Amino acid sequence: MPVHDSVDVLVIGSGAAGLALALRLPETLSVALVSKDSVDAGATWYAQGGIAAVLEAEDSIEDHFHDTLAAGAGLCQAEVVDFTVRQGPAMIEWLTELGMAFSRQDGDWHLTREGGHSHRRVIHSADATGKALGDCLADHARRRPNIRMLERRYAVDLIVDRKTEPASCTGAYLFNSQTDRVESLSARVVVLATGGASKAWLYTSNPDGASGDGIAMAWRAGCRVTNMEFNQFHPTCLHHPLAKSFLISEALRGEGAILRLPDSEAFMARFDSRAELAPRDIVARAIDHEIKRLGIDCVYLDISHRPAAFIERHFPTILKRCQEFGIDIRTTPIPVVPAAHYTCGGIRTNLHGQTDVDQLFAIGECAWTGLHGANRLASNSLLECLVFGHAAAAEIARSIDTVARPPTAPVWDESQVTDSDEDVVIAHNWDELRRTMRDYVGIVRTDKRLQRAARRVEMLQAEIHDYYSNYKISAHLIELRNLALVADLIIRSARARKESRGLHYTLDWPETLAEAQDTVLDPAEPDPG
Repeated sequence: MPVHDSVDVLVIGSGAAGLALALRLPETLSVALVSKDSVDAGATWYAQGGIAAVLEAEDSIEDHFHDTLAAGAGLCQAEVVDFTVRQGPAMIEWLTELGMAFSRQDGDWHLTREGGHSHRRVIHSADATGKALGDCLADHARRRPNIRMLERRYAVDLIVDRKTEPASCTGAYLFNSQTDRVESLSARVVVLATGGASKAWLYTSNPDGASGDGIAMAWRAGCRVTNMEFNQFHPTCLHHPLAKSFLISEALRGEGAILRLPDSEAFMARFDSRAELAPRDIVARAIDHEIKRLGIDCVYLDISHRPAAFIERHFPTILKRCQEFGIDIRTTPIPVVPAAHYTCGGIRTNLHGQTDVDQLFAIGECAWTGLHGANRLASNSLLECLVFGHAAAAEIARSIDTVARPPTAPVWDESQVTDSDEDVVIAHNWDELRRTMRDYVGIVRTDKRLQRAARRVEMLQAEIHDYYSNYKISAHLIELRNLALVADLIIRSARARKESRGLHYTLDWPETLAEAQDTVLDPAEPDPG
């Protein structure tokens, strides 16, 4: 079996968090950066809105801090929020030094306002900020001689030394989708920057790779996870039979777009005084309510009252993509539906990105830092990727000299498995899992729905485990195995929370408890549900 040489730092995931960390590490360290597909195929490149940071005199760190706390519905960690928002301006300065171009108006940065923000503080590159950010970071990473890009490799599992206390991570197994072989790679430090798990639902704004791999691998390695029940559904994804996972940025609502019913009635004011600028959970729930109340397929987002030139300048990507489906947003409302968008919970970490397993870090969407609480404030996600990418890099640089080089990674053993002639099982289980999550673990939940979901996912996990144990692995099987585990963690967390808070809304427990508590799951402890 192929075995790569040992590296100092193995980064699994090539989005904003992983790239930012790799670029901030000393160039004396050897770094392997792993991506499932090409480096630019991850969720970062899909981000449209921007990066939240205090950049105007009228705004303040305190206001950004309080806006984040308000969106988080009592579950944000104040220390983490303060740590993050204070570094916002420095992150933008770093990006401008790297050459990232942000949108300007009359010579100044153009800042937009999104739901939950009290000021215009979202700096952006038109409506394709993620692409501009990803391209900028990846371009610099490719020029670094100490960074090796390992594309088209799926992380299978972490290699963990359980003889130490606590256990320590010494590398990972990687499935090379071009050779269909599993490679072993040892490392002094492993960083999970694998993104979220929104592919667990049938409708999502995320790319196909958002299958919760890092969360699942960390759980199997012995890490705790926190607040997995808080899954953000973006209110406005394009609803069209030929469109796949295309997000309609919240920035449209920030610039005055109005949500309407098929008869053109504007309805958001009936649900919240902030109307279209209410936090995403409120907007998504309102849309879900109207769709179910009226038995309609979608609602409509209308920005046609703004000047055509304004729309063309600020939303060229959305304009072009909608035109491909015969929708001219300059004159016609956009059909939209809510879709799974962001995983607010994840692998429990500290301010440096460290997990419960030594030499294992987690950053970005796969991590729970305490920043987002029960709901993520718009455009704080890319900020979190940058801030914690830098913080983890600083901690690795400070401590790596104390970490011995690990032994050669053990070879992947597939001597007891055979080639499968039943790949239809994978496709069937994948579809059943995502439909189960859509039907029973969606925007509005009940105890009975969650109980049904738990039973179905338990059966699916048993089938998947049997398949995984007897047949050679594939990319789809790796993702399905991880996604089923993460779905189980989401359901367990949702069943444990006996209240409605933030993104978790249940008809059986509609009130919010006076005391906010995190839901912490430990692989060493029984299911609290």
